[in-house]
Amino acid sequence: MAWTPPPRPTWVEQINSGDIWPISAIAEAPLTLDHIAGHVATDLGCSTSEVIGELDDASYEALAVLLPALENEARLNVLGRWITHRYLTRLLHQRVLIERTFRDNSELTNIIIKEPWVVAGAPRTGTTILHEVLINDPALRGPQGWELLFPAPLGEASNDDPRIALADIELRTPQTAASGIVAIHEYSARMPKECLSAMSFAFRSEEFVARYNIPSYVTWLQQCDMTPAYAIHKRVLQMLQYGTTLRRWVLKSPVHLHSLDVLLATYPDAKVSFTHRDPMLVLPSVTSLLANLRWAHSDQVSFTDIGRYHAELYSRSLDKLVDLDSASFLPTDRCTHSTHRQFLDDAPDVISAIYTQLGVPLPESTRTAMVEYLRAHPQGDKGGHSYSFDDLGLNRDYEMRRFSRYVDRFLS
Repeated sequence: MAWTPPPRPTWVEQINSGDIWPISAIAEAPLTLDHIAGHVATDLGCSTSEVIGELDDASYEALAVLLPALENEARLNVLGRWITHRYLTRLLHQRVLIERTFRDNSELTNIIIKEPWVVAGAPRTGTTILHEVLINDPALRGPQGWELLFPAPLGEASNDDPRIALADIELRTPQTAASGIVAIHEYSARMPKECLSAMSFAFRSEEFVARYNIPSYVTWLQQCDMTPAYAIHKRVLQMLQYGTTLRRWVLKSPVHLHSLDVLLATYPDAKVSFTHRDPMLVLPSVTSLLANLRWAHSDQVSFTDIGRYHAELYSRSLDKLVDLDSASFLPTDRCTHSTHRQFLDDAPDVISAIYTQLGVPLPESTRTAMVEYLRAHPQGDKGGHSYSFDDLGLNRDYEMRRFSRYVDRFLS
């Protein structure tokens, strides 16, 4: 049975009718750098040229591809354009503040991000739950959603910091516009967030691909140098670490699979925990997530196109992981592998094994806290998630052959 978009709330249909002002007026505005920078300039009390002048050549290059793709290819509806205007304005506003913060606080560049622990793996392989469990370790720190969306201004935030409410609105809006998202992957300001949100400040991020059908940007992104994205990622962590008690960062994102070389060049002492799952289950699951996310922004969503994209993307990245692992690209005390099935069968045992292999202490109190977290967050507690490989329009035999090296290496 083909994927069917979930029904939209009445308020979404009313907005998309184009009759609600000022949302419709904002949506009609062009998705251009001058227009977005103009809004940021108004907020900051400076000129549009000053805002644009904060961007480096790498950001210009990215925006020169991204913005036309959003305007001409994404086929955004009214709500989608409104969300996108707010999203891009927030990214540019924060990017300017990040640049100014580092210029005004030279000591930030000396902050060391020591031995970050990175959870990586294809989407829907258990990266999120492993990351959330690890954050129960008081020796570790994972970034919350609002921190990666609004790292500036510098310094710790109070509970009533407006950035928290703004982040919550931005993260929850697509979930209310497309009701199927919550059951697949919930987002909020106070929940842990993955790395690609920080990388978006460089405008080189899979976050844009997740939300929008932008083929020209996809082509560019797969060929571009991801160093600027990881550089801004590091800057965000340095800002968040400033003035706080030192704890090791625990990070996560499937996108690290595509840029392991840049990740390790940026954080040479990183430890990496990979998660694995049958690709024939991963592909329809992640495609379902992205289809629902894009449905919040556009009336034109192709489930089969998204599925084909993921099959090509992850067959390359997972095949490369096989090569790297065969070459022992990381020593065993810095790299672990576990499967989704193993985690479901005995998560505490998997976690203990990971800690042991990495040589990280696991006090009994921490292990108990992790077990209690798992009991309080059982799989499917936000609702069921139905998906089928048959909806992808892919040839199962061909895809099984394409992923066979990966399966033989990590799942056999």
